[in-house]
Amino acid sequence: MTSDPAAIERNQNTTRAALRDLADGDGSAADRLWPLVYDELRALAESQFRRVQDGHTLQPTALVHEVFLRLVGRSEHVINDRAHFMAIAARAMRQILVDHARRKGAAKRGGGGACISLVEADVPAECVDVELTVVHEALERLSAMDARKGMIVERRFFGGLTIEETAVALGVSRTTVSEEWRFARAWMVHQLQRDADE
Repeated sequence: MTSDPAAIERNQNTTRAALRDLADGDGSAADRLWPLVYDELRALAESQFRRVQDGHTLQPTALVHEVFLRLVGRSEHVINDRAHFMAIAARAMRQILVDHARRKGAAKRGGGGACISLVEADVPAECVDVELTVVHEALERLSAMDARKGMIVERRFFGGLTIEETAVALGVSRTTVSEEWRFARAWMVHQLQRDADE
């Protein structure tokens, strides 16, 4: 993807127009949207596969196609812009991977374990060996306790967004995201370690 600000702005405007047309029922809008978001969806899928290696048979390309078809085929999603589209895509990817893990029997203790690390990708850290479904359940508990912290974990961990991108997506300050990410990450690690020890 280009780093030219003018090209980025054009791409965002074109994406926004395609999303608006899609919401208005324009059948050709999905065809225009696909090349605009494919690379980012592919990077998001690969990021999720790198974070959660649990022996699944689903491939990133198949995940990208399934997510795209789900998002453009559902009229209940009113998608405002590219960041909103990617946030919904990250949630859909998480759900697809969790459903896939459940179908494969990964919800059984001792099967389908994944090495989960909730730190920045470039910071070495120990990970917790848990099932993807356990991560999903912990995130659901966090979201029930504090919806914004749940959204921060979802966007940072599953969506691969930076602190700045998460702040923009949620309409809060960078400091708020940093502080809440620190708390949410510690809470999630504690929950995952507790669940792994049971």
